[in-house]
Amino acid sequence: MERKFTIRRFRPEDLNQVMYINQVCLPENYSTYFFIDLYTNFPETFIVAEEDNKVVGYIMCRIESGFSGFSLMKRGHVISIAVLPGYRRKGIGEALLREALQAMVNYYGVKECYLEVRVSNSPAINLYKKIGFKIERTIRGYYADGENAYLMRIKIPQELMGA
Repeated sequence: MERKFTIRRFRPEDLNQVMYINQVCLPENYSTYFFIDLYTNFPETFIVAEEDNKVVGYIMCRIESGFSGFSLMKRGHVISIAVLPGYRRKGIGEALLREALQAMVNYYGVKECYLEVRVSNSPAINLYKKIGFKIERTIRGYYADGENAYLMRIKIPQELMGA
């Protein structure tokens, strides 16, 4: 199957389209400031997918420092990923996620990445598992509407590079 979309880094002029995708696809919506703050601090991991000269999906992440065992390490955190309904099941979400994980390794030397996902979001959970994320635990009442989230984690670059 020919890939009709392209993946590139977010640009400020993409903001309105990214916010639109966020509002259409996800119940969690963010302020303009939040998007720009993530772009300003972690531009390499704020990535969009484009098809027909229009942004149809995005992923934004941040890099955090935390302890793993006894050592301080950097870890990636997928904050938000979404693809417009008409563009799903084409590999866009997977391409965005792989690109962001690669950027985490290349630019920030990250060794692991985590994310939260609604327990009811089977398509997303299946995608994350396909890439190598594993469910670590359930976070009760994580979302504003009270739904639980799975905390999922991947060790990188080993699993990423083996994909």
